[in-house]
Amino acid sequence: MSTDTPAVPLSVLDLSPVGADRTSADALADSTTLARRADALGYRRFWVAEHHSMPAVASTSPGVLLAHLAASTERIRLGSGGVMLPNHPPLVIAEQFAMLEALHPGRIDLGIGRAPGADPATAAALRRTVEGLGAEDFPAELLDVLHLLGQLPAGRAASATASRLTATPAPTGTPQVWLLGSSTFSAQLAGELGLPFSYAHHFGTGITTQAAEVYRAAFRPSAVLDAPHLMVSASVIVAESDERADWLAGPSKVMSLRLRSRGALAPIETPETAEQMLASLDPDTARDFFARVPGTQVATTAGRAVERLRELVRRTGADELVVTATTYDVADRVATLEALAAAW
Repeated sequence: MSTDTPAVPLSVLDLSPVGADRTSADALADSTTLARRADALGYRRFWVAEHHSMPAVASTSPGVLLAHLAASTERIRLGSGGVMLPNHPPLVIAEQFAMLEALHPGRIDLGIGRAPGADPATAAALRRTVEGLGAEDFPAELLDVLHLLGQLPAGRAASATASRLTATPAPTGTPQVWLLGSSTFSAQLAGELGLPFSYAHHFGTGITTQAAEVYRAAFRPSAVLDAPHLMVSASVIVAESDERADWLAGPSKVMSLRLRSRGALAPIETPETAEQMLASLDPDTARDFFARVPGTQVATTAGRAVERLRELVRRTGADELVVTATTYDVADRVATLEALAAAW
């Protein structure tokens, strides 16, 4: 392993996955356990997602969950990975995160995403209108959020409506706003606005390096950031052997297969059930699918996982990494964080 790659900070992204025969309350309790352990281990951030109408995901309201996690931890930054802007009026997002920052000053990140994280009907029900749901509306609404939080870049203007408003409560500071994305569109926009950018490498788009280059080329210094700051995600499971890690990754493979074939996320299967389901697949078809969509990108021992993550840093120039994992048992996610922290 090369020793010239900086050991950039590690963070955690958690979706509050719901296991088969378990409840959403169980999943949220697991997220609390994971956040507390990440805090104790020295991880920089703990981010939660926003998904709706998905039986496999309990994290529907990032602001509510973050308030609980911030009160349950001591040091770690808490944030959204991310809040899906098309689902909410900008003022609602700004006030929620202004409240979180006032309650937990200096510890709140607002990661904003462009996708709805829901089907069109659910997205419209959340917004109570179809206005603002299109991708073409996203840049203007992002500017409104930045204005409401006092972070509007120089030379940019908010909408007439947002310009007359102020997000309250008025905290002593402001949350750190990130733009999230899995495309060069978001990379370009983050650079132009001088925002930190988090790229969803765990989606397996195949354009991570390209997006990193686009972000840096487009970057313009802002009041909140002098130079580009890139965070890249990776799906990671660490165990004592490659065979054990691959077995623990079985549920994520089943989830990926179901998502691509049915467009839905069912509750997370146990490794035992996943093993049986994968064994029933046509070998050639399964091999081809998982070569393209692995489910978990890094499933190996701690030493090999560190090598692969450092290679990701070298390839992208990432300033931070955020790791995520889909496992049935939270103990396996905790063990992954412990092993990475010790080896990193």
